[in-house]
Amino acid sequence: MTEIRSDWGDWLVRDVADATPDGVAIWYLGCNGFVLKGSEGTTLFIDPYVGLGDPPRTVRMIPVPFDPEDVADADAVLATHEHTDHVHGPSQAPILANTGATFYAPDDSLAVARDEESWTDEWDVAADQLTDVAEGETLEIGEFTVHVEDAHDPDATHPVSYVIEHDAGTFFHGGDTKPSDEFDRIGDEYDIDLAALAFGTVGRIPDKRTREPKRTRWYNDENQIIECAAALQCERLLPSHWDMWKGLTADPTALHHHANSFTHPRRLEIVEIGDRVDL
Repeated sequence: MTEIRSDWGDWLVRDVADATPDGVAIWYLGCNGFVLKGSEGTTLFIDPYVGLGDPPRTVRMIPVPFDPEDVADADAVLATHEHTDHVHGPSQAPILANTGATFYAPDDSLAVARDEESWTDEWDVAADQLTDVAEGETLEIGEFTVHVEDAHDPDATHPVSYVIEHDAGTFFHGGDTKPSDEFDRIGDEYDIDLAALAFGTVGRIPDKRTREPKRTRWYNDENQIIECAAALQCERLLPSHWDMWKGLTADPTALHHHANSFTHPRRLEIVEIGDRVDL
């Protein structure tokens, strides 16, 4: 069992625990991780990852912002797809064990948790805490309504996105999705206030099998992320994932130039790991 040790101690966990938002507070955990806390205290984690990657192939470029063992309050952990930086036992299983939260994920993500990493054997996680979700389903989690929606990530076997509704507004988490034909429908169906979409550059990353450098594009480029945001008709766009992996980092402030002539997004939310935004 791998232990996680935070570079920041427990201040971020305490910041979430002590917060009393009027609507919904959202903290960016770096990579593609977020934690949402509503005005009634319901707390959701989405794709929290505090692992170090697989050096020298994937090298973490940002601090480890919290120790999962320090999390005492959570109602659910949501995963978008099966990749390690989205489903990771040392990052997520201790949260489930400490809080009794439910892990919601598509089938291939659950296969990682159940079979590859054996969360129920390695941590104090019960089998009924692991719940399968699929596109078209709706979950009621405390004060949040969570819609499981389509995503387009050619590198994943079964990716999903989440539309999370609250009286204060609506948050969209796309995982590592690239532009999808479904986003026009999603944009018409929901009134999305804030969308988190993965952004990065193209770089040369060692191949997983041969370890030879290979031209790699895992995330949206500048044009793709604005294409997604425009189709989703989101008011605010929050670029994520740009900070994480050596060789694939990017400058999200460059997106101002790409977004300027589009109706949506109306505003960019440029945040760094540990920052909070509100709906």
